[in-house]
Amino acid sequence: MVTTAAPTPAPCGNAPSDPLVIAGRSFSSRLMTGTGKYPSLEAMQASLSASACEIVTVAVRRVQSQAAGHGGLIEAIDWTRIWMLPNTAGCATAEEAVRVARLGRELAKLAGQEDNTFVKLEVIPDTKHLLPDPFGTLEAAEQLVKEGFTVLPYINADPLLAKRLEEVGCATVMPLGSPIGSGQGIRNAANIALIIENARVPVVVDAGIGVPSEAAQAMEMGADALLINSAIALAGNPVAMARAMALATEAGRSAFHAGRLPIRAEARASSPGTGLVGS
Repeated sequence: MVTTAAPTPAPCGNAPSDPLVIAGRSFSSRLMTGTGKYPSLEAMQASLSASACEIVTVAVRRVQSQAAGHGGLIEAIDWTRIWMLPNTAGCATAEEAVRVARLGRELAKLAGQEDNTFVKLEVIPDTKHLLPDPFGTLEAAEQLVKEGFTVLPYINADPLLAKRLEEVGCATVMPLGSPIGSGQGIRNAANIALIIENARVPVVVDAGIGVPSEAAQAMEMGADALLINSAIALAGNPVAMARAMALATEAGRSAFHAGRLPIRAEARASSPGTGLVGS
């Protein structure tokens, strides 16, 4: 069994002056990653290190059942450096999600994070398309907020639902770019832009990102963070892809702050039109 995490390089993420803040907790990296689908625990460890991530999501049900690839997972990650984000993957109803969230809180305690109340809320009854249930998600979110959880709900790119979840006390909203694991990129850009425009909590684009250019695109739009798993874990070289996603996340954030060149209908010369030789 693997018992130690790979060496951690200096983060390539955002400057300390631009932290990601979720429910009062600050993180220097705006890239969250997952733990599933890697070819080995060693590949996962090296990829987490290369990504410089500080938040890692863990499927509570898969850890409990010791599903393939999850044996030894908890021992393989340095939880003094990485903040655990238990998730309710595999839950089809609000009731199931609330129950698994409670187990996730205990899992975080076992990892030494006594004050960790974070949960990535997933309520997905649709086993074919893996689209989240908006009604079950809202119901579970309301209950978990009442119980003191820091709720990060995974949702369709629905601006009205995102605002409602914010109003009931969710710490973030996590709209999908496209279906889980599809690698289709940002297919819901207009709605995600509306969510970003109206949100007063961090917006985390989750699911569908396949390549670094799509990660940068989401950050350029003004997303506060990304959660990327399949694009890294299933890449030909997960470690190299993890590093690339980290760089893209940082580049997109910097570009958002810098402000892009306005789009114009006509060309405009970049050189001055006065003082030309021979004029």
